[in-house]
Amino acid sequence: MRSFTINVFFLLALSFTKNVCAQVVLGTPNLGFTQACASPSFNSYNATFTFSPESSVNASNQFIIELSDASGSFIDATVIFTSTAGSVVTSPATLNFSFPETVAGEGYKIRIKSTSPASTSSSSVAFPAYFKVQDSPFSINNLVATAVYCTGGNYLLTIDNPGTGTNDSPLNYPSLTYNWYKELTSTTSVFVDSGSTLSVSEPGTYFVETNYGSCTSNSYSNRVTVSEASGGTAATVDSSLGNPFCPSGGATTLSSSVTGNSYQWYKDGQAITGETNQTYDASEAGTYAVDINFGSCTENASIDLQVEQFTSSLDVLDVNVIESDETLVATVTTDADTPQYDWYFNDTLISGAITSSYEVTQGGIYKVVITQTVGCNISSELVFEVQESNQFPDVADIPNVISPNGDGINDTWVIPTEYVSGTNSEVLIISSQGKIVLKTNDYKNDWPQDGLNFKSVNPVYYYIITTQDNKTRKGSITVIK
Repeated sequence: MRSFTINVFFLLALSFTKNVCAQVVLGTPNLGFTQACASPSFNSYNATFTFSPESSVNASNQFIIELSDASGSFIDATVIFTSTAGSVVTSPATLNFSFPETVAGEGYKIRIKSTSPASTSSSSVAFPAYFKVQDSPFSINNLVATAVYCTGGNYLLTIDNPGTGTNDSPLNYPSLTYNWYKELTSTTSVFVDSGSTLSVSEPGTYFVETNYGSCTSNSYSNRVTVSEASGGTAATVDSSLGNPFCPSGGATTLSSSVTGNSYQWYKDGQAITGETNQTYDASEAGTYAVDINFGSCTENASIDLQVEQFTSSLDVLDVNVIESDETLVATVTTDADTPQYDWYFNDTLISGAITSSYEVTQGGIYKVVITQTVGCNISSELVFEVQESNQFPDVADIPNVISPNGDGINDTWVIPTEYVSGTNSEVLIISSQGKIVLKTNDYKNDWPQDGLNFKSVNPVYYYIITTQDNKTRKGSITVIK
């Protein structure tokens, strides 16, 4: 009986020893990070833990890392790492792992489990974890920086999908969420709502960020300033080539700064037929306006579009008189950038005349074309006239007799130079029957140009000369053969 009792005690002791050897204690994981901000270009993290005794771990043992949900619960834990059987045999141990792309929250935890013998550690401290699947700026409102809503209404801001150009819309990634903000100052803002759209009913500047919690990111939108319709003060018209614009660069695109339901463009107060888009291509200066219809209200914006230009002047009169042996030097003064000069005589290009000055030796119509060759390639022209003095002889009195008989003497009515072409004096000649036979502000001592009908002997005509300063000379002209 004693022998049986000793044997039973020995078997119980052996069983107890085996049970003690089959247990392992796993320490709480010590994180090698404070927050996990993973991305396609970086997703490597580690945790260190202890286990004791080392000898209790069997050769088939595997260590497993489980990830909780965003609230720290392990009810539906995710396995994010499993070691190779028997690969971890010394304590403390450091395990490297990656996070799944679905993580997005502030309260994640991990814990360590062993398989042989089975054991589970306490959970780690909570930490934020996000996978930044999209981490670049994106656009809202089609990159239009302003928007308008009608009084009592609202304006819907949306994330563009796909948007224009290379816009990487975060809407392409269904797992993402978004936070909308309203700017308070240039450096501060306040959260207003979440979601892929925002209905705005208060004026302000708004933007949206992909919700990556406490992780910093580059996934944010452009700013949009939203205003309440106020009779033409919120919207503007922008010129793609600036204002003034350079016409040599082609038409400039005018665009409404705010988006409406429909549009109507005007130039100098007149509606432009068929121009009902948000943009209009303008090729000339003028006052352009657009009516923007928002559905229950309208807004108006305008621009006084100017064409880029330079100033130039000549140091000669519009009409100049030279003697037969005289010359006249005409010189251009201009603020054009690196100007080019082309001189013309009676609309014919003068070969070799390419400087800012030209010496005139004969009467005629002269023109100089100045072209700006740097920056905006534009041109302007200046015109002047040169008359030779024998064209308008300096007579002292207005004659009252002419004899148009072709003998070269007194054939035309030659008057003092203060009334001829270039003085802007009006010359009016009336027949004795009251018929106007000549009326001009450019008289060139050439009346009569056609033969007169001598139905009566020595017909009489009457003249009235009115100068530029409204002084009047009157008299008669007797025509003899």
